[in-house]
Order: sequence, then structure tokens, then C-alpha cells
Amino acid sequence: MNPEFEERILKHYSPTSRKLGENCGSPLDRFIPCRVNNNWQTNFATVTKSGDATTPTSGKKHRDYGDSMRDSVAYSCLLRNELLGGAIDDVKCVDESTPTKHQALSAKRTLFKYQAEEDSSEPCSYSLSPISAKSQKLLRSPKKAMRKISRIPFKVLDAPELQDDFYLNLVDWSNLNVLAVGLGSCVYLWSACTSQVTRLCDLHADSNSVTSVSWNERGTYVAVGTHHGYVTVWDVAANKQVNKLMGHSARVGALAWNGDILSSGSRDRLIMQRDTRMGSAVPERRLTGHRQEVCGLKWSPDNQYLASGGNDNRLYVWNQHALTPVQSYSEHMAAVKAIAWSPHHHGLLASGGGTADRCIRFWNTLTGQPMQCVDTGSQVCNLAWSKHSSELVSTHGYSQNQILVWKYPSLTQVAKLTGHSYRVLYLALSPDGEAIVTGAGDETLRFWNVFSKVRSQKENKSLLNLFSSIR
Repeated sequence: MNPEFEERILKHYSPTSRKLGENCGSPLDRFIPCRVNNNWQTNFATVTKSGDATTPTSGKKHRDYGDSMRDSVAYSCLLRNELLGGAIDDVKCVDESTPTKHQALSAKRTLFKYQAEEDSSEPCSYSLSPISAKSQKLLRSPKKAMRKISRIPFKVLDAPELQDDFYLNLVDWSNLNVLAVGLGSCVYLWSACTSQVTRLCDLHADSNSVTSVSWNERGTYVAVGTHHGYVTVWDVAANKQVNKLMGHSARVGALAWNGDILSSGSRDRLIMQRDTRMGSAVPERRLTGHRQEVCGLKWSPDNQYLASGGNDNRLYVWNQHALTPVQSYSEHMAAVKAIAWSPHHHGLLASGGGTADRCIRFWNTLTGQPMQCVDTGSQVCNLAWSKHSSELVSTHGYSQNQILVWKYPSLTQVAKLTGHSYRVLYLALSPDGEAIVTGAGDETLRFWNVFSKVRSQKENKSLLNLFSSIR
């Protein structure tokens, strides 16, 4: 064939130089569909049927499985780039729980197309690599160090006579690294530094039992709530009782310190606030609002607001000036024992409901509006925020008895820890913010490393924080 004539034919039928309808009327004019980058078998597999989800993993919760999980994701991204034109160049921005760009477009893709796609990820004509530029960048991206959470506790202690009662709070960890545990009629102190165990007090002579323990902020005094309704305050260094606070007519299951002010919640439905330095010389403040037993008390990080939860399914927020709650939340369908204020987002409060509720709810106490909610599938017994990142841990009872670590605000599960054979009713955070201790009716205390000491560099700034900038 004449080379000049052949060049004219190739130019005439080139898919990049002709469009449908061009050169109409020419004796050589006919339409030839473009088949560049058109794999019919691949496209047929990506056509979604009616009722099918866009991504098969959209209903599954993403969990961190370490290096093997990242390698699997990287390999999957590489296949998407080379076979499906995914154009993914970084594994960090890929979340298995959300659809990728290609998956989002696959719902609209048809089997046949008559126009060439512009693909910037095509390898250069002079490249020696068989893969695209996007895939090369993907493979060169730095490997992110994954935080591994051990699924087994690093220490287990026996705790005989640790009561299996949802409404009690019998474990607390001081800032001086001493653990206080109420066992039957006694309170024991365990030093995390020396592993030495000492008995602080014994209420057996009074035919009484311990129903709550709580350290003050300095870690020098510990308050002990009792079944008979009175509260004792002990100087740990001197190993002696310094105060005895009367007033409640039923057991005291919840305690919370605010400086030298001690708040106590009881089965008599009252919350009492008393100055431990003055004893009975100064009248106490009586906060009334709950219609059943008060089982949860927590002061906000700025010590301005007290959150209380009760067996009446109510969550209240109190200030230091009024005797009635300033905010009331009634969305929970079971007792509210688990309460935790976020140390990172000003005004953010988390609460958990009992067996009939099973939900962790988040509240904006600055506006009084509910925020997010997640159904955990089990009774929520305790909540605690990490000191260094936007994560929180929850302990659960009926029916899975597990410990869950959550990332906020995505509320994805970072880890699931199991080991207790009874409800995980008690939880305390170590002073360094790295470890937690959990207690259950199986009469064991288990210590877990769940949080990182390093503050997250990607931590989102909360719009709730009013003190993030100088005005």
C-alpha cells in the first residue's frame, strides 16, 4: 500500500482526531467505536445491580489489624489502579469503610463507551516501570507506624469479694499511682510502683460494707461511701480517718471530688455536696432531681459543672449556684451510670445506658443539644476518655462483657478486649493516661495498655472549645 495513502487513512480514522458527526458526507465516513482502555469483562463486573450496596464493606466496621491489614489495603489499591483506573496514590487517605472514587463511579458505569477516557495515571512513554505513575507513588509512600493494642492484660490481680453490683463504684486510681479497691467491708490500697498491698479500713465491726471509693485530685485523701449511708474521708499518708460525713439515709454508690468539695450520690435519690475541711460546721448543698438511685457522678474538667446519672434513666447537668439541674436529658432508656467529660472538647459529655438502652450518647452541654449516638450491643457500665487523643474506652456487661476502644468523632472501634467472665462493672484510668484497670464480678482486676502517650498530631480542633485562642 502506498505509505502516503495509508497515513491519510490512519489519520482519518484516528479516535483522537474524529468525533461523531465529523466529516459527514465523506465517501470514507463511518463511525468506529473507541475501544481504548475498554475492558468489557471488568466493566461488566463493576455494574451494580439494583438493591446492591456500592461497596461490599460499607456495612462493616473498620478495625485496625496492624501491618497485615495495611499491606492488604495497599495491594488492593494497587490492583484498583492497574485494573480499574482507581488513581489512588496514598494508602493513608483510603478508608475501607467508605467507597473509593472508582467504586462511586462504578454505579454509573455502563458496559460500552464510545469516547476515550483521559487517564493521567498512564505511564510515560519512556518509563521503564510496567505500572502507572499513581501506583509508583503509592508504593513509594512512607509506611505509617501502626499502634498495636494488646488483646491480653499485662497484669491480673485477684480481688475476692468484689461485688457484682451495677450501681456501685469500687475501683479508683490516684494521681500518685495507687489503686483503691473496695472488697466487701474493707478498702485495700495497691501501689503500682511497688506492688505493695495495704488495708486502709475495715467496716466489719459496724456490720457495714463499702459501696464506693474515690481519690481527690492530689491523691492524698480517699473518700469511702458505705452501705449505711455515711461517707468517711481518709488521710492515706497518716493512715487515719479525718472526717465522717452523715446525711444520706441509704447506700452511697457514687462519689466525685471538686477540690475540697465532695459530692455524693445515694439510693435515697439525693446528691449532697460538702466541704471536707469544715465537717458539719457548714451546711451541705442538697441537689434534688433524680427519682431513683444516683449511680453516676462526674465533674467537668474546668470544675464548673457536675453531671449525674440515675436509675431513672435521666442525665442531669448541675452548676455551682443552683439547686436544680440546668440541663436534663431523657433520651436513655435504661440506668445511666457511665459518664465521662471530654478533656479535649470543651462542653462535650458522653454517657452510656444500661441493658435496655446499650447506647453511648454524646451531648453538647454548651447548647444543650444531643450530638452522636452509637448502639454498642451491650450494657454500658463505664466510660473514660484518653488524656492524649480523641479516643475513649467503654466497658460492658450483658451480654458480651467486653471492653471497647473508640475513635471520636468517627466512632469506629479501635480495639475489642475480652477476658472477664462477668460484667465489667469497674474502670479506672492510670495517672499517665496509658493504661486502664477493669474489675468484674469474676473477682479479678485486669490491667490493659489501650491508649498512647503521644498526642495525636491529626487531632481535630473542636468548634465547642471556647478557649482555643486568645481574644
